[in-house]
Amino acid sequence: MSPRSHAADPAAAATTATSENSLTVILAFFANLLVAVAKSIVALFTGSAAMVAEAAHSWADAGNEIFLIIGERRARRAPDADHPLGYGRSGYVWSMFAAFGLFTVGSAVSIWHGIQALGAPDEEVSYFWAYIVLAVAFVLEGTSFLQAWRETRQGAAKRHISQLRYLGTTSNPMLRSVFLEDFVALIGLVIAALGLYLHQVTGSAVWDAVASILVGVLLGVVAITLIAKNAVFLTGEAGTPLARNMLLEQILTHPNTESVSFLHTEWVGADRILVIASVDLVGDNPESRIREMLQEVEDRLEQEPFVARAILGLSRPGDHTRLQVEPLPTWYEE
Repeated sequence: MSPRSHAADPAAAATTATSENSLTVILAFFANLLVAVAKSIVALFTGSAAMVAEAAHSWADAGNEIFLIIGERRARRAPDADHPLGYGRSGYVWSMFAAFGLFTVGSAVSIWHGIQALGAPDEEVSYFWAYIVLAVAFVLEGTSFLQAWRETRQGAAKRHISQLRYLGTTSNPMLRSVFLEDFVALIGLVIAALGLYLHQVTGSAVWDAVASILVGVLLGVVAITLIAKNAVFLTGEAGTPLARNMLLEQILTHPNTESVSFLHTEWVGADRILVIASVDLVGDNPESRIREMLQEVEDRLEQEPFVARAILGLSRPGDHTRLQVEPLPTWYEE
């Protein structure tokens, strides 16, 4: 793979990615808001435990999207004296808030209501309107999910990995949150519809309650997954093998560089990486020229749209370590 596989204009490439990310989050917010209102109305009139769970789920998702919108906007702020690497990590913080909201509101409320409904007397449910709302919700959630799927597919194609692998490794917390929340929402709708159907066929509200509990458990699993993933990035997640190879090749192919003895990469935001390296320079130059040569290599690295900052120093005397571009793991596609 060429070390310069991005668009010719880094600023344009970054702007396009940011716009795509914003559209995904905003579309998810409006879809969840409309769905939450519709589900709440039907849950109020039908008394269905599964519909109450679904309403809680959608309200939690809508609230979470507000956290994601705030996080996305704050993460875009330009670097300043207090934050020389930018505010990218704030996206992980606000995504963490969203995950906690999904767990406490969506999961806990759904499970608790389902448990209460297990011992409640059977009541007649207006199945027609419940099915209508679930169908409409599926269309709206599906529209939001398709946008997240599209963005995931584009990112996976650029990195030559599967969409599932990209979702697990991407440094973009907003995309991961929206994708998983929408995906779980679609599964939850199917579970709720199945619970309603079994209630209708058997006359037992137990199925409705079980559906509510299952939706809550599913939300809890996703919330814990998102919390764990954001915690990893907040504590310093290293760049992917592909990013490491691309950056190492950029340094090694620079005319100023003889070899690289140390390379550290760390995500500091969505598609924003910090690069620290120790290098040997060609020739025997005075100190003033050495600093200029290092700066030239740093400038080349920082032309990459995903590099937030590159910091290079000289290798320690006597350090004979020579880093090389390594074969990529088998999960990278040719």
